Amino acid sequence: MERALFRIIDANFNRGREAVRTMEEYCRFALNDAGLSSRAKTLRHSLCTIVKQFDPGLLIANRDVQGDVGRQMRVEGQLCRSTLSECFIAAAKRLTEALRVLAEAVQTFDPAMAADFERLRFDAYALEKDALVFSSTTAKFSSVKLYVLLTITKDTDDEQIINLARTCVGAGVNCLQLRPKGISDSRSLHLANEIVSICRDGDVLSIINDRIDIAICCGADGVHLGQDDISVEQARQLQMSPMIVGLSTHSIDQLKDAIDQRPDYVALGPVFATGTKPSAEPVGIKYVSEALDILADGNIAHVAIGGITPENIGQVLAAGARTIAVSSAVTDAKTPENICCQLKESLSSVS
Repeated sequence: MERALFRIIDANFNRGREAVRTMEEYCRFALNDAGLSSRAKTLRHSLCTIVKQFDPGLLIANRDVQGDVGRQMRVEGQLCRSTLSECFIAAAKRLTEALRVLAEAVQTFDPAMAADFERLRFDAYALEKDALVFSSTTAKFSSVKLYVLLTITKDTDDEQIINLARTCVGAGVNCLQLRPKGISDSRSLHLANEIVSICRDGDVLSIINDRIDIAICCGADGVHLGQDDISVEQARQLQMSPMIVGLSTHSIDQLKDAIDQRPDYVALGPVFATGTKPSAEPVGIKYVSEALDILADGNIAHVAIGGITPENIGQVLAAGARTIAVSSAVTDAKTPENICCQLKESLSSVS
């Protein structure tokens, strides 16, 4: 093989290895996500394994750092990253470029090896997407402390629920979830559009319960899934832009399964008996405490939910919860804004 080929392979192997290591460190230390970190590490080792088929002495012997005409080339803005996310994005682009060059170069003498590089290139595209979606939605949800659920049934007055949404947003809640139950799709979509608009104007997150189709159509920030709904992965395949995906859990086994699915947050509950789901057996404070211990090493947020009121929130916070979701405590109150303020005050005392 000609010397230029060895130099191309050597340069792009180094470029790719350095890039994927940067991606790995971002997934490990910035996202604190074991699954994404493991995928980056596997990709790095796979790249090294393929290149080990070359005699390392040949690659090193043909390296010409001093004589490389590209050594002094500089592009404006080349090293002007201001966030770790920008560093990750730049590294991901370098990695896929390097893998494409490697595939093009080695196909001249080893088509099978070229196919291996192509496989890694598509693995890199998938890792880039998953990490950026995860970081985007995780960051959006990270500031949520008070989360209010608004249930809509056939007996609900639409104007009343819209006004309640405005009241909650004005009272400083961080997230509103719309729970359409037993109503038409057209009514669900109409109310979803109204509430998403109110949330957007107030810089509050909007979540739709169960119905990712409604969430997508109205431009909600996310969807909340139950144990019998589609999987987190299926929801993400349907999304048109990065969406927050939450998942209900009622036991340690369900929590462990949820962690494998990697939602942005998990709901832990019902902590106490709740009129929102009267048939659901309360899981109690103990489950909240145990679940938070399990979640401590990861980057999945939590929401304690079910029967929480200003009177019992102290027990939930003492168990370690820092985000709570309420429904009837606010929606059935004569002065919902006062209840929101009481809950926020309790939450701020432990933040």
